[in-house]
Amino acid sequence: MAGNSQRRGRRLTSKAGAPKGTGGKNKDSLAGRGRTLPADERPWHKGYSGTEKLPQRTAWKQDKERRAAAEEGRAPKIGQPGSKDTTWGRGGGRGVPVSRGAAAGRGAAGGRGGKPTARSGPRVSPGRKSNPSKDTPELLVGRNPVLEALRAQVPATALYVAQGIDMDDRINEIIRTAADRGIANLEISRAELDRMTGGVLHQGVGLQVPPFAYQPFEDLVAAALEQQAPLLVALDGVTDPRNLGAVIRSAAAFGAQGVFVPERRAAGITATAWRTSAGAAARVPVAQVTNLTRSLKACRDAGFMVVGLDADGDTDLYDLEAAVGPLVVVVGSEGRGLSRLVGETCDLTVSIPMISEVESLNASVAAAVTLAEVARRRSVEL
Repeated sequence: MAGNSQRRGRRLTSKAGAPKGTGGKNKDSLAGRGRTLPADERPWHKGYSGTEKLPQRTAWKQDKERRAAAEEGRAPKIGQPGSKDTTWGRGGGRGVPVSRGAAAGRGAAGGRGGKPTARSGPRVSPGRKSNPSKDTPELLVGRNPVLEALRAQVPATALYVAQGIDMDDRINEIIRTAADRGIANLEISRAELDRMTGGVLHQGVGLQVPPFAYQPFEDLVAAALEQQAPLLVALDGVTDPRNLGAVIRSAAAFGAQGVFVPERRAAGITATAWRTSAGAAARVPVAQVTNLTRSLKACRDAGFMVVGLDADGDTDLYDLEAAVGPLVVVVGSEGRGLSRLVGETCDLTVSIPMISEVESLNASVAAAVTLAEVARRRSVEL
């Protein structure tokens, strides 16, 4: 009706309510965080195909998918670890990740004003933490893990206890044991402990463990050769620190003079490995090597017989006559066993006799069985 636009009390806004949605407010919070990583670049996804160390949880997911696919008669829907480079390039362009088949995408820049900054190490998705540096202390959390680590004489520099924690027998023993060992006991707020652990369930207690001091490989070999019966253990891509700790414990129990592992794509001595070894990591020297194949060849040149554990090995464990001489026992990874190059470097491969219904043994169990047989033979022959 003419003249309505000039009347009193006229509506100046639309009758329609505010539009639904955030209006782009959440978009601002994602600025500078980079693109969402595809499945084959996510270390926690079963489709991960990167070159970084395969997390234990991811390996479990992939193994579960393989079993399910085998039962259903189809191809497993998993990635191919090691087939896609997921590290940041150091010299091939500032801030641009080196990734075959994937562009850098927006957000690789990260500096102010959109200026790219150089990065190194594994890429992580927004909200995910990268692997800590090898030179930084590790925080072991949880009442049972901390108590077991203290009982096992795991080296520690500080004990963190949350204020107002419910005192029980475990906490009392943790505090008492830490005090007896001269470990600093620090009481902090629960919020601070949450920040230190990155939101991991800590049950109000955390134990700071220093970086492990590895033995030089050359010293490891030289010290073993000084013994009457030299015996070393090598691990080929074992990624579970609990398996590493169990192997170290077996090595100590059956007289091995040392253990050596690869630097990359393999478990190192962490708080978990310390705890599993039940303190044996403090008695058995452990070395990290850059190239396992080259190190095994060096052992051969020094007079060792290199023996690899393989389910299809050409020699029965109970027929291993070389057990009485200088020996290196090579244990394969949890999933694929010995790698091709390592298998070709071994002087011979050994299989453990088992009932046909059992497919294979756990890596640490296989190592324990082999080392026990070697120790038995040596006790008879020497």
